[in-house]
Amino acid sequence: MNKTFRLTSTLIIAAAVISGCSSSKSETADVPPKEEKPPEPVTIRFHQLGAYFTERDFNELVIEPVKKKYPHITVTMDKTTEDLPVLLTKGEVIDFLVTYHGRLSNYIDLGVYLDLTPLASQYGLDLNKFDPGALDTIRAITEKGDLIALPYANNLNALYYNKDIFDKFGVPYPSDGLFWEDAIEVAKKVTRMDNQVQYRGMEIDDINRLLFPLGLNIIEARTDRVLVNSEPYKRAFEVARQIYSIPGNEFKTGSAIDRFIKEKTLAMIPTVNLFLRFRDVEDLNWDVAQFPSYPDRPNIYGMYDLHCAIPMANSPNREAQMRVLEVLFSDEVQTIMSRKSAKFPVMKDPKFREMFGQDLPELKGKNIAGVLRSKTVHAPPNSYYYSKGLSLLNAEYQSVIKGEKDVNTALREAEEKIKQAIAAEKGK
Repeated sequence: MNKTFRLTSTLIIAAAVISGCSSSKSETADVPPKEEKPPEPVTIRFHQLGAYFTERDFNELVIEPVKKKYPHITVTMDKTTEDLPVLLTKGEVIDFLVTYHGRLSNYIDLGVYLDLTPLASQYGLDLNKFDPGALDTIRAITEKGDLIALPYANNLNALYYNKDIFDKFGVPYPSDGLFWEDAIEVAKKVTRMDNQVQYRGMEIDDINRLLFPLGLNIIEARTDRVLVNSEPYKRAFEVARQIYSIPGNEFKTGSAIDRFIKEKTLAMIPTVNLFLRFRDVEDLNWDVAQFPSYPDRPNIYGMYDLHCAIPMANSPNREAQMRVLEVLFSDEVQTIMSRKSAKFPVMKDPKFREMFGQDLPELKGKNIAGVLRSKTVHAPPNSYYYSKGLSLLNAEYQSVIKGEKDVNTALREAEEKIKQAIAAEKGK
């Protein structure tokens, strides 16, 4: 083969290659880019067992921010108050349950929970942002240690007081750092009759205000052993007995919170987060102090009392569920929650704690910093029989604060009745 032929062949091949490339590019350029199909619209249904989200807060913290980031996701909240098993029996599908962590053990046998740990990894939800003690409290609920819920708020406790009552009797306002014994002494000074009105020094609206700071919750979850007939419970009952033994401050039926907020005859009430209740309250000159504590457990106002979002396993909308959680626990939404909704955050970063309630006019000038001096401790998991046990214990507690039984008798009978109730339930 001569040189001329080889050169000619090479030029022909090169021309063909160039021609082919040009043709391919031209043809590709003429093909329009493939448009991504928009995600299918999906509705995510929340069902809450209790008044955890107001309509206003749910709109501001869930519905609106989710719609803003994921326009295809519509979030709704049930109006019904039916319990979860009732809805499941009807064949209804729920995407999220909202309740406090203490009720989660009630539904374990229904098979409705997911382990969120692998899902968080799959969908990029950073669990390191959460208070680790709060997550550990939830993991303790199941024997496998699954993370079946994410807490968006922790209930806080405070000592609320009516400044006008203290001013009327010339008594200094309660200070931060009081022990229960100190608070009782303050209550004695403002329990008085004036112009035919009986002013009461202090009331406890729920037995758990005294039990939770001691880490007590009635029945051991794994063994169903009844714990109430013991020294820690006697200690809590004795505090209550002393409060209601103050002359003029005897037990009274009705709502202690109403006596504080509406009737304005109660000087002090140590209880959970009431801050949203003050939005619509007029003519109540109130402030707060740190929740009273036990001398050997200073600055502790209770166990974790977590308000949770729980994605249901039977939801067909797994990705949308995780996107809702992503938005709810974003810095943007958590900032709004802390500043505007008076829900105490469960994020590890202290900035969320520091900004608590800053945009709420009703909290301006209040001693919120004093309230936040206290902290929570690990909450043991609840037994399946916790609700029944609490009801029976509360009945005996009522007998003590009414002066009908002594503390030892009441706790001994509470133990017997709770054991009988558990045995009867197991025998069905």
